[in-house]
Amino acid sequence: MDNSKFDFLKGLRPDRFFLMAGPCVIEDEASPLFIAETLKNICQNLDIPLIFKGSYRKANRSRLDSFTGIGDEKALKVLQRISKEFELPVVTDIHAAEEAFMAAEYVNILQIPAFLCRQTDLLVAAAKTGKTVNIKKGQFLSGEAMGFAVEKVRQSGNDKVMLTERGSMFGYQDLVVDFRNIAVMQKFGTPVILDVTHSLQQPNQSSGITGGQPEMIGLIAKAGIAAGADGLFMEVHPEPSKAKSDGANMLRLDLVEGLLKSLVRIKEVL
Repeated sequence: MDNSKFDFLKGLRPDRFFLMAGPCVIEDEASPLFIAETLKNICQNLDIPLIFKGSYRKANRSRLDSFTGIGDEKALKVLQRISKEFELPVVTDIHAAEEAFMAAEYVNILQIPAFLCRQTDLLVAAAKTGKTVNIKKGQFLSGEAMGFAVEKVRQSGNDKVMLTERGSMFGYQDLVVDFRNIAVMQKFGTPVILDVTHSLQQPNQSSGITGGQPEMIGLIAKAGIAAGADGLFMEVHPEPSKAKSDGANMLRLDLVEGLLKSLVRIKEVL
């Protein structure tokens, strides 16, 4: 897949944040296109650069019977179609080194999940595809420690790297956001994204289904923009209660526009 026209890192503007948003996982063939079209229309009107996100497969689920995907190639083709039809960069997670070149044929950005951010083989494989690599900070790491992950990518010949803050473990079943990590990780010379929805997860519930605090999405997003985040990451869905993954911490699609308008005003004041 040609990545040149989607090298948005060259066009980042200090007066605007960018948005990385979409469903947690590609659940079917139709709904991701509807979500992508809705998000594109909103972001075009507000002059917000948009990256569409969706996992082609969920490899990290609490229970064996949890939904993992519709099939790797089928889901990757949905992402590729979104990129072509809506002229959007698309991002997906990869979980093992052998997935890097496979996924790179369909998407523009490869994302390293938080639990895997120290996996050297995975980082090197992602770097060698030449695609932009978005590394999520592990819940168990400080912002300072992410410098080593950045260097693994750069030393593998790829300087197109981003970092994402997604909260830190607080006890066994909660996360907190240390907004200092935004400034700390920006010192590595990378754009820093705040993952608003995953930061509000409540993992390791006895039911085996991750909980969340979606009512706090606006609060965390506004604080992130005020703290200087270059971009925001949000999982959105038309009906979060029916989502097949991470529904408990998603933002309802019809609430996205109102929140983004508020965030644009905060950015303009800054």
